[in-house]
Amino acid sequence: MMHSKGLYRKLAAVAVALGISGAALAEPQLVAVTSIVEHPALDAVRDGLREQLKEEGFVEGKDITWQFQSAQGNPGTAAQIARKYIGDKPAVIVAIATPSAQAVISATKTIPVVYAAVTDPIEAQLVPSWEPSGTNVTGISDGLELTRQIELIKKVVPNAKRVGIVYNPGEANSVVVNTEFKKLLPEHGMELVEAAAPRTVDVSSATRSLDGKVDLIYTSLDNNVVSAYESMVRVADSLKIPLIASDTDSVARGAIAALGVNYTDLGKQTGKVVARILRGEKPGDIASSRSENVRLFLSKKSAASQGVELPEALLKEADEVLE
Repeated sequence: MMHSKGLYRKLAAVAVALGISGAALAEPQLVAVTSIVEHPALDAVRDGLREQLKEEGFVEGKDITWQFQSAQGNPGTAAQIARKYIGDKPAVIVAIATPSAQAVISATKTIPVVYAAVTDPIEAQLVPSWEPSGTNVTGISDGLELTRQIELIKKVVPNAKRVGIVYNPGEANSVVVNTEFKKLLPEHGMELVEAAAPRTVDVSSATRSLDGKVDLIYTSLDNNVVSAYESMVRVADSLKIPLIASDTDSVARGAIAALGVNYTDLGKQTGKVVARILRGEKPGDIASSRSENVRLFLSKKSAASQGVELPEALLKEADEVLE
């Protein structure tokens, strides 16, 4: 079977011979998407991106072709995917989450790259600042103002002094959150207690190691933790340790509360940037930005399982309350 690119070239040659406009046979632009792992938050980014491109008028098979690969949580696989995509010569590569974005950006300085769901793109060395980069990179961050997260912690567990966090030391976005928490928590009379989970299978034991050492556990968008969230919830429920998350999808999975971005909206915001690049803009002329939509989710069921009574005032603030 002839490769699609070869087929388009042959059709284009026939079109020229017959006097048909080349535009009518324009080759679809390849949108190559990769994610470090598949879990509800990152899947929502991918799906929101695809939906927005449709809303922007890009028809798959006609205007664009779509390719997606997950690294299944393996940075080495992320690097392999990056190399493959560069060989495919896409119009744009969309890299979801910090490890995938780092892999792609370290592999190409010419192909347009749009990162998404990256907590701190500057610390991760994806872009030099929030201004237009002048490079082949732009994107959308899911970074949150941590003072608002601390306010939520105090509302859910008013007497908290020790905040636990389970994280992958090899994931840049997680390390950034920990560093900021270490600076901010003492200002609120609290301290951070860390438990490392370098692999997804370590999440349960790392959570259990915090028993008796913390008043609650806060979960950032650490991809190991989010991928294994149910295992964390089982331990938290059994030990009566309250879970507070930055990922609103984690509330349906067992967290008591989450103040976070809507990842479908973040994906759609990313899609708008990708559409601009497909229409000819350079990524280096488009400033990186943060998610536009932050929402508060609460779960009465998880609160009961983890020994917390949610204040009525907080329940009234919520965008969504799971019974």
